[in-house]
Amino acid sequence: MFAGLPELGISNGEDLKETLTNCTEPLKAIDQFQMENGILLPTLQSALPFLDLHGTPRLEFHQSVFDELRDKLMERVATIAEGKDEDRYGKLEELLEKSFPLVKMPSIQPVVMQVLKHLPKVPEKKLKMVMADKDLYKVCAVEVKRQIWQDNQALFGDEVSPLLKQYIVEKEAALFSSDLSILHNFFSPSPKTRRQGEVVLKLTQMIGKNVKLYDMVLQFLRTLFLRTRNVHYCTLRAELLMSLHDLDISEICSVDPCHKFTWCLDACIREKFVDGKRARELQGFLDGVKKGQEQVLGDLSMILCDPFACNTLVLSIMRNLQELLSQDSLPRESPDLMLQLRMLSLGQGAWDMIDSQVFKEPRLDLEVVTRFLPAMMSVVVDDHTFTVEQKLPSEEKSSVSYPTTLPDAFNRYLQENRVACEMGLYYVLHIAKQRNKNALQRLLPALVETYNDMAFGDIFLHLLTGHLTLLSDEFGSEEFCSVVFDGFLLTSFSSKENVHRHTLRLLVHLHHKLLPSYMETLTKTLEPPKQCSEPMKELYTQLTEKLEAQKKSPPPPDETPSLDLGLHPVAVPTTASTPTTPL
Repeated sequence: MFAGLPELGISNGEDLKETLTNCTEPLKAIDQFQMENGILLPTLQSALPFLDLHGTPRLEFHQSVFDELRDKLMERVATIAEGKDEDRYGKLEELLEKSFPLVKMPSIQPVVMQVLKHLPKVPEKKLKMVMADKDLYKVCAVEVKRQIWQDNQALFGDEVSPLLKQYIVEKEAALFSSDLSILHNFFSPSPKTRRQGEVVLKLTQMIGKNVKLYDMVLQFLRTLFLRTRNVHYCTLRAELLMSLHDLDISEICSVDPCHKFTWCLDACIREKFVDGKRARELQGFLDGVKKGQEQVLGDLSMILCDPFACNTLVLSIMRNLQELLSQDSLPRESPDLMLQLRMLSLGQGAWDMIDSQVFKEPRLDLEVVTRFLPAMMSVVVDDHTFTVEQKLPSEEKSSVSYPTTLPDAFNRYLQENRVACEMGLYYVLHIAKQRNKNALQRLLPALVETYNDMAFGDIFLHLLTGHLTLLSDEFGSEEFCSVVFDGFLLTSFSSKENVHRHTLRLLVHLHHKLLPSYMETLTKTLEPPKQCSEPMKELYTQLTEKLEAQKKSPPPPDETPSLDLGLHPVAVPTTASTPTTPL
């Protein structure tokens, strides 16, 4: 416990033991030991007997003096480090040399750790000693650990790895949340709120202002993204940079070539829309990638592959298409739309680019614009025509029934092109948001075969199940249920556990709307296999318990879903001529 004292010429317990063993008069020896090792203040000696009279043990007195002096010394260390004295770090190194032998003494250790914390460059020998001792490594400040980590990537990886795993677990838990809602879904939290997450804050603190550690974390994220294809690593890449931006860490932000692009895109994600001004800014960054610096496209593509960025881009594309339709304009005539497609394509190609190490923007298949989008627009027009037709007086109505097939180009691009597929999936969500049962029944069967099975991905299924709650009353129809379950979800649930889980999530929420006979069949079909995950077993148990409870009591009164569909109004700057009160 008192290791290191003899090195500094200070007696310890062993010295006292030896003195008492070899002396003839123990009391005199103790007095002598106290005199030599007590507080060397002449005026104190005459005052100590007063403490004895008050029954205060010498240990208690010395301990209180020691604690006071230690606190003063630690304050002084911080003051020296924050001062402007040119030799301030020299003084701290001198103090470190004197105090380091006592680093294992619990009472002195805080002083040594305080000195280490305030040294911008701890002597390498001392760093190695701290790193080699698990107990010391555990208690040293993050400022010291940063100096150890920057030359020990494996050790830093061991510290970061559990945080990255925790981040992915949290994201996946959000996608499988039991709360099914169009208003509170995976994309609801603002970028600033997401950056307050425990993992992002911890990583930000671990990195500090150290560019080398930041680069290491980015390398870990790229490697994990390549290994797993998990797009949540792309989200973390953007969140980490913006978290450092929030703290004004210019040492890192100024050297990350993606900083301004990510900052601009972050503002778009916050608004859930890429407006014309920001679109031109983003285009300027993409066009400004110089020859010889193409590698930055790998990082830009990762930032655009972030699901929050993809969500914003596709929502903006949908909004642009609606405007073009109302203006009778063609998609290729809109520069904003073409840029959004370009960015979506760059984001969708992130994995291929980083894997191949060929840093070149993927060419957008022009037929997506000239063939797929017109085919998708024709579906919109069919739907609009049918709706208008239904409103005509009976004598003017034609006998046209609602179309059930889709244009070949729509189906083909849904299966062969990932950018087209992403837009097709969001169009389905748009239709569900409008509670358009006919169009949904027409579109859902086409999603059984999509590019890379994108329609069975967690993000789309999370959004679709939330959107389907708006059509809850339609689940009383066997025809509608047949399209949603038999025609889509049940086509792949046995081979994809995630589809099985999302189907159960939907039923836990809407089971009371389905016909009892259909619900009974579904319950049997969806019984989990013996070797399945715990969350799936829990979901199935939850569903069967709800069905049992429903049999015993009447169904709850219907909740009318809110009509607020999360559409964000665009702010219009007010001028003298613009009225600011509602008309």
